[in-house]
Amino acid sequence: MTIARLSPSQPGRLEEEVVYTAADFSRVAAHLYRIAGILLTEANERMVYARLSGRILQLGFKDFASYLDWAFRSDAPEELDFFISALTTNTTHFYRENHHFEFLENNVLANLMGRAQAGERIRIWSAGCSTGEEPYSLASCLLRSFPNAARHDLKILATDVDRSALERARIGKYTSNSLRKLPRELLDKFFEQVPASDQWTPTQDLRSMITFRQLNLIGDWPFSGRFDVIFCRNVAIYMDGDTQERLWTRFHDALHPGGFLFIGHSERLCRSLRSDMLMVGNTIFQRKPVEAAHQV
Repeated sequence: MTIARLSPSQPGRLEEEVVYTAADFSRVAAHLYRIAGILLTEANERMVYARLSGRILQLGFKDFASYLDWAFRSDAPEELDFFISALTTNTTHFYRENHHFEFLENNVLANLMGRAQAGERIRIWSAGCSTGEEPYSLASCLLRSFPNAARHDLKILATDVDRSALERARIGKYTSNSLRKLPRELLDKFFEQVPASDQWTPTQDLRSMITFRQLNLIGDWPFSGRFDVIFCRNVAIYMDGDTQERLWTRFHDALHPGGFLFIGHSERLCRSLRSDMLMVGNTIFQRKPVEAAHQV
């Protein structure tokens, strides 16, 4: 498999080709699985070709093999960020799978705010937050229900393996199209339009609720406190069964008893956790509260 390179001096003229083989794809797939737990299949061969070939040309390599030899060296760690960003998927929008937010608002937030007002530490984790739509949706949901939420020890941790996506999340500029699922009252209250543009940016009230951090879900988690709510949606679908089971188990252990885990519609919790993670809604699970655990 090859891709043609266009001559910059004569647009449209073929200058040279970049060689891409099945062995190159296998190397890419193995490396991505090792560093991020993401499983690529033969169906992804052309996706890899399309997403990496431009970078290879930009760097002056003539084939995938030479690029991979260089990129996978220990003295080129900055290329890892590009590699992960190019091969991960960041499809999301505000209030995606809206029933999750309705459940949160109607069944979870009152208890969390009561505990926060009593001085407890409350933490929500948006794991695999992509370009920020999910954590900003969570923050707007919190502030709509409890306008004084920011006065308490209640924070949202938003993490992703893709540094490029995280930077876009921190900047927080979104088009009207990406905000189409956001209720109008929340758009007017928590977003400001960028002058002379079709972009909107979160207010400081919304931003103050969220901390963005780079994190590889299959690597170390550099925090010790537990979470009350974890959103990890449409991330595990890119992993194999064993990696998914390890991830779900770690999320279970990272939740307070009684805490909630929200997953994607195409994802399934592993059987080993079903006795301790109660399904309370469509792809919504609650870690068994301590009282319920004692009754078993």
